Amino acid sequence: MTRDGEIPAIFNPKRVRTPSVVVTGDSSTNGPYSNNSTGGAGASSSTAVAPGSSAQNGGSGSGAAGSCGFSNVLTSSNPQITHQDSISSSQQDPNEVVIIPADTPTSAPGSHNAAHHFGGGDSSDTQTEQQQGNGHGEESELRFRKLQACKESCCSELARKMYFGVCVTILMTASWVGATHCIKYMYKYRAPYDDLLNDDQDTSSSRADLSTELEDILAISDSSLHHVEDATEMFNIPPRQPVYFSAPFFAAWFFTNFSLLFFPIYLLGLVSTRKCEKLSDILGDVLRGFRERGFTVGRFLNRCLCFCILWLVTTYLYTLSLHVLYATDALALFATNVACVYLLSWVILHEQFVGVRIVAIILCDTGIALLAYMDGITESRTLSGVVLATLAGAGYAVFRVMFRKVMGDPPVSQIAFIFTALGFLNALLLWPVVLGLYLTGTESLTSESIPWNLLFAASLLLLVFHVLMQFSAAVTYNMFVTLGLITAVPVSGALDVILYSANFAGMKLAGVILIGIGFFLVMFPANWPDYITRLLRSIIMLGHNAR
Repeated sequence: MTRDGEIPAIFNPKRVRTPSVVVTGDSSTNGPYSNNSTGGAGASSSTAVAPGSSAQNGGSGSGAAGSCGFSNVLTSSNPQITHQDSISSSQQDPNEVVIIPADTPTSAPGSHNAAHHFGGGDSSDTQTEQQQGNGHGEESELRFRKLQACKESCCSELARKMYFGVCVTILMTASWVGATHCIKYMYKYRAPYDDLLNDDQDTSSSRADLSTELEDILAISDSSLHHVEDATEMFNIPPRQPVYFSAPFFAAWFFTNFSLLFFPIYLLGLVSTRKCEKLSDILGDVLRGFRERGFTVGRFLNRCLCFCILWLVTTYLYTLSLHVLYATDALALFATNVACVYLLSWVILHEQFVGVRIVAIILCDTGIALLAYMDGITESRTLSGVVLATLAGAGYAVFRVMFRKVMGDPPVSQIAFIFTALGFLNALLLWPVVLGLYLTGTESLTSESIPWNLLFAASLLLLVFHVLMQFSAAVTYNMFVTLGLITAVPVSGALDVILYSANFAGMKLAGVILIGIGFFLVMFPANWPDYITRLLRSIIMLGHNAR
């Protein structure tokens, strides 16, 4: 509080609070009073004494300032600010002089800048907190944008197709290898030896009991012993011979019957995705689609019967080849169907000619020749197995190309209906062939000669394989579907080494490798030179950027 009739100390030259602020150089005045008004003797152009200091010190302002033992001087070479203890408002400290460089902005006491420089830093702290808050907000927003971009890239349609493609390849490899090894193991089937051993033990014990009884009845003599031996031979039961599987056509016919489940599986898929309509509506759409394509009932059944016979013959040849070859050899030879598909598509469907695929066909044929003579030229058994597996691959290629030629590119519902019709015609019309082979003794269909557990396992695995082969094009690219045929070869090779101690070396290994190279060359896109050119350009650009 100020006295009555007095003005505040900051405007009263006689009531100045210490330290007084003096600006050096040509700086502006501090307050309403000029520093030059008190300029007494001894004041230089670069320094000034605070107003009113000469009045209270007997007009010796410069001498007081100079004779003082302590002074706070702030220069550009010694940037230091010191502040003595505060003095009462009615006193003045002439010994304290504060000098501020000229480039330091000054303002009137009590202003915002004065508060900032002399302990009033609350506004700067607030600004710093606001800047930190803005920084955290921008950082969180940037992270959110990055996460959103990552989610969009990982969950895009292309990414989903890639994920489905990898899963389809793994499932196709597992099902194809499992079905092939089940069929191969059926040929290794034997009747249980425990039963045979028990039968032999029972026979020997019965012979001993019978001999003892006969010895008790008949007199012990040479002639009686001779009669005993005849009696034991009369009651002797010969041991049962091992039973082998020898019904490949019945197995192929049994596998094809499972094609009846194609359309029910399609309906289950619709139910699982909650897109199922009435069964009559679905069948109506399917039949309407065939009518629009120009199919009548007779023409449709005729085409389906032809495809059924071709499918059955292909499955029979593949099953029969496994009686001679290892599963890996049969899988590698069957994988050559992709080369045959391209060759037939080029001739029948008039697809684009690609030179590298012709090279792939040559490599596949070379691999087939090496596998044909992997056990020597005189081994006709191996040669027959290679021919059967190669014919199976060619038959499957004919089936695929003719299916596209006759049926076009139908939707999934029509494909499922066609394969169900194949299974129905196979079960309805081709069973007399199975019965004829059994009656002629060509195949054995006794319950002991057929391993039913392996037969059912192979049927289910083949069903999974063909369902993936036909339906996966709706969710992924055909490349992943076809890739399952060649990835099954190394997996099967590992199983053959473990189960049958197979040895892959020499011509056999070279043939499998050549078939694999030819398979991948066939899968090259038609514009593969453009991709290679882009790859080379990107590599060159990366090299320039690195330099």
